[in-house]
Amino acid sequence: MLRERSAFSLPGLLTFPLLLVAIALFVRQFSRAATSGAAGSALFGIVGAAIAFFLLFGHFRVEPNQGKVLLLFGAYRGTVRQAGLRWANPLLSKRSLSLRVRNFETDRLKVNDHDGNPIEIATVVVWQVVDTAEAAFQVDNYENFVEVQSEAALRNLATRYAYDSHAGEEVMSLRGNTGEVAAHLREEIQERLEQAGVRVIEARISHLAYAPEIAQAMLQRQQASAIIAARQRIVDGAVGMVEMALDKLSEKNVVRLDEERKAAMVSNLLVVLCSDRAASPVVNAGSLYTG
Repeated sequence: MLRERSAFSLPGLLTFPLLLVAIALFVRQFSRAATSGAAGSALFGIVGAAIAFFLLFGHFRVEPNQGKVLLLFGAYRGTVRQAGLRWANPLLSKRSLSLRVRNFETDRLKVNDHDGNPIEIATVVVWQVVDTAEAAFQVDNYENFVEVQSEAALRNLATRYAYDSHAGEEVMSLRGNTGEVAAHLREEIQERLEQAGVRVIEARISHLAYAPEIAQAMLQRQQASAIIAARQRIVDGAVGMVEMALDKLSEKNVVRLDEERKAAMVSNLLVVLCSDRAASPVVNAGSLYTG
């Protein structure tokens, strides 16, 4: 397996003027030799100028957060990461790879969650090339490889978790445990992209919803669950208030009620406290037992 290594290169700001000076000197020597009739010296001058001119083609530019992969007749010779004008063997072919942080959003995928419900899900993946040799030679097209493997990892993750946890269940869900799910998604994508020389910085679910054919039914179920939970809290509070009222009446000795009247009072209080509409009071003008 190929691993990235540094390639030999020289600062271009140093080699470029030196080669220009060398070309000028060789041309001058050729001119003098041609004037004096020294054929050997003239040949040396013209060959030297041609070689120096050929070496000028070894200069190349490296931008910040960019790597240049160098190949000699198809063999990997290393990567240059130093930004600026550089020089290397002119026979080397040079391929640019971006080392910048990039991100993309997958298409909205339609998959079945752990409970078998069809859902729509998408994710945003933030990634960066960290090994130029693996990115260039281990996979055919590393950018397409990142996208395809990210979608595959997202599909696999969605089938392992339910869209939402049901009442009373303490299990991880896509909607209720977004942080943990995102961490698991990043780990799975990273495992798939390890051979491509890519590091996954972050993976977050950007879209999550039930599929349109069941969205209305699931919304009704969520509304029913919310109503039930609210009613439970109302009943719990009402029972506490009734209990407190009976205790206060008994403690203060305001009135003595038999069991039948206590039951009637409890019933009336629960109706008032648990009703979703305002109660209409009825004033009893008779006695306690004849009203």
